[in-house]
Amino acid sequence: MSEETYIAPFQLPDEKWREQLNDLEYHVLREQGTERAFTGEYTDTETAGTYSCRGCGAELFTSGEKFHSHCGWPSFFAPLAEDRVRYLQDNSIPGRPRVEVRCANCDGHLGHVFEGEGYDTPTDLRYCINSVSIKLHER
Repeated sequence: MSEETYIAPFQLPDEKWREQLNDLEYHVLREQGTERAFTGEYTDTETAGTYSCRGCGAELFTSGEKFHSHCGWPSFFAPLAEDRVRYLQDNSIPGRPRVEVRCANCDGHLGHVFEGEGYDTPTDLRYCINSVSIKLHER
């Protein structure tokens, strides 16, 4: 499905997003921004639990798939389930195509996924996710 035709199941008008999210959360989730490296609250977290979308609450990742990539953002080798996220080609940086990861429920920007970086994980994928896009629910 193309970007133009995707309709997220969970939608809010822009003014409601602005009421619900702080400035940085809004910038990242709704404007495809990025938090600064090594500043997010979950970068080095090892607490067991489930990570949900900070915008809509959909469960996206678990601590079982989280790993230390030392890249400055929380990293996961897989989402909770493939239907929880969606992928878009991101050509915003000339000469450096990337794959954007969004919440499938509210279409909030989460981060990017990278392949073939050589991490010792079952998928050889690194979901590089902004801490402000997610919320940890401890077990």
